[in-house]
Amino acid sequence: MLQQQKEELIELFGQHFENLYHLSPLGSRILGNLIVDGCKSGITFEELVERTGTSKSSVSTNLNLLLKSGKITYYTITGDRKKYYRASPFSERLANYVKIINFEKEIIDKMISYRTKTLSSVQEQNSLDNTKAYKVHMTKVEELILETIDTFKQIEKTQ
Repeated sequence: MLQQQKEELIELFGQHFENLYHLSPLGSRILGNLIVDGCKSGITFEELVERTGTSKSSVSTNLNLLLKSGKITYYTITGDRKKYYRASPFSERLANYVKIINFEKEIIDKMISYRTKTLSSVQEQNSLDNTKAYKVHMTKVEELILETIDTFKQIEKTQ
């Protein structure tokens, strides 16, 4: 029963990450496996090949993509040649959202500046008002995420 729940959870994570991050199905399921089972001691490359039932080259390619995108990390143990993979800490994953929000806020500021200079109709005024309201929203989202990152960092210190 627990094994079935675990498999369903990994599959749900897989579907979610395919949609959210546009990852491949295999990359999404690797990330799901690492979140569900990798938090204690990590999961080795060989274990991931076995769990996913796919080729070594496919697992290797997807692990490299996940590493480059910051979604996973690995560590090694002295005297052991294996790498142990884990999902990146929540604080690091959320930090990527802050980068996206900051870039979007830069675009919003440029749009506000542009629209303010070119304002010539009611529709453009509505566009400006919407853009300003969106900036307020994005600022609140950023503040909430930064608070959450601080909370995660406190929790992660104890691990």
